[in-house]
Amino acid sequence: MKSKFGLNLMALMLAAGAMSAAQAYDGDWKRGRIYYRQVCTTCHTAELKKAIGPNDKTQAEWAAVFKTDKHGKGKDTVKHFFSKQYRDGIKATNAAAAKFAAVPENELLEDVKAFLNKSAKDGDSPAGCS
Repeated sequence: MKSKFGLNLMALMLAAGAMSAAQAYDGDWKRGRIYYRQVCTTCHTAELKKAIGPNDKTQAEWAAVFKTDKHGKGKDTVKHFFSKQYRDGIKATNAAAAKFAAVPENELLEDVKAFLNKSAKDGDSPAGCS
């Protein structure tokens, strides 16, 4: 009887551990703000001569950008700009890319999504690029 209880307890503990490991990563909006402002805004300002502020779009519009995964005119994906390859390519001239070089791509992407959701036109704290 004791061994059956022990096996059931062990199975329950393993299942609980697997469930907690499978939980989704909650984006860190503060880290997302740093990356967005120092990487995204810097590039957009240099390339387009105009920053794209988080409050330029609503939460739904930002969600659509990430869902379609199209950047600019569609020649690059949004995810490309969070890739380790991209960050490695700009880290010599971009402190945020260097600082977050080891951060997993999916976490950094979720961080920026959290920042944009919070700072969107209809978010809790609408924010510009400054």
